[in-house]
Amino acid sequence: MSYAIVRNEKLTRAEINGKGTHNDRKAKNHSNKDIDPTRTHLNYYIKKNEFTYTKEFDKYIKENNLQGHLRSNSIIMCQMIFTSDQSFFDKIGEKQTKRYFDECYKFICNYKNLGEKNIISAVVHLDEGAPHMHLMFVPVVYTKDKEGNKIDKICARDFWKGRDSYRKLQDAYFNHVKSKGFDLERGMFIEDTGRKHYTIEEYKKITNYENTKKVLNDIKLDLPDVPDITDIGKFTLKRDEKILDEIIKPKDDLIKELYRDNLSLHKELTKQSKVIDEAQKYQKERNSIIADNQELHNTVKNLEYEYKEKKKTLENEFEDKSFNLEWQYKNKFHKLEKENQHLHKVIDKFKETTKKFIKWICKKFDLPSEDEIIRDFEKETHTFIDAEKQIKHEKHIENEYGLDR
Repeated sequence: MSYAIVRNEKLTRAEINGKGTHNDRKAKNHSNKDIDPTRTHLNYYIKKNEFTYTKEFDKYIKENNLQGHLRSNSIIMCQMIFTSDQSFFDKIGEKQTKRYFDECYKFICNYKNLGEKNIISAVVHLDEGAPHMHLMFVPVVYTKDKEGNKIDKICARDFWKGRDSYRKLQDAYFNHVKSKGFDLERGMFIEDTGRKHYTIEEYKKITNYENTKKVLNDIKLDLPDVPDITDIGKFTLKRDEKILDEIIKPKDDLIKELYRDNLSLHKELTKQSKVIDEAQKYQKERNSIIADNQELHNTVKNLEYEYKEKKKTLENEFEDKSFNLEWQYKNKFHKLEKENQHLHKVIDKFKETTKKFIKWICKKFDLPSEDEIIRDFEKETHTFIDAEKQIKHEKHIENEYGLDR
């Protein structure tokens, strides 16, 4: 299982530029031999410093009204390093690796309300061992002065106040990256491991790495020079054959036997070395396949997310369109109802007016009764005064004679 790793280092003014030289890859000849110059172009900044760290700090002081008495040996910056092991980054792939460091950057911006403005630089190194990020920030605390006024103060002691401050940092960092979907274990407590954190260069000095490597490369399995027994015999003139037979010859045979054993061991170690090389090759291929599978898995998850978002969008559009259509339908229906009601009123009013008109005609011209007038009109014109009767009559004619009236 891979671990979520975060480390913090407190730095004085005299120390920060050395960190900048390393972080910004300004040295012509790197003391750290793990740096691969052919991959340095892959490094990238999440927040890039324009000047050296000391100049950036002086600029920062001028632009911000900060309290605190700074001496030559005061801690003015902290450097955090975020990383995990190589197998973790091989597993998650390039895109998720970038997202991982983006989340680390967001984490420290919000940690203890630090704020992005107090971060001087954040650079991701992909040319030196496992991917990792160096983040330089000014340890600013938000507090109050003796009069109770709110002030911003540079104070690493207060920022990392408490014996468990680093434990809290590790807890918060682990919870953050875990919540963002990264499958990592929490880093072990230093109290449990009893280990001290060393830089790569410090570790190499402690283990005498370079000399050890040279000895291993130069070692030879040659039979040591031993005196020839016959030559010794010439000097002893056969007088001390007992010494030759009981002391010198057995020792000589033992040396030869040890030499043969060493050859056998060397052969076996060479064979095991080849097995390890093959295993490493296999592991690399396996990690590559796992990374590809993880990339595919992430792609599928992204597609699922896009599908859900698209489905949600389409459902919302459908609901909007359905609502609009229903509203239009109800509006049209309501309008038709009003028109229908109006037509009924017009028809009723027409009937009423027609009856009044016939009655008026009869009275005006002293004609027979209204019923007789209507009956004669309907008989002679084959037209009914009652509109409903007239429609039924026309329908009957249509059906019977096939006429379109």
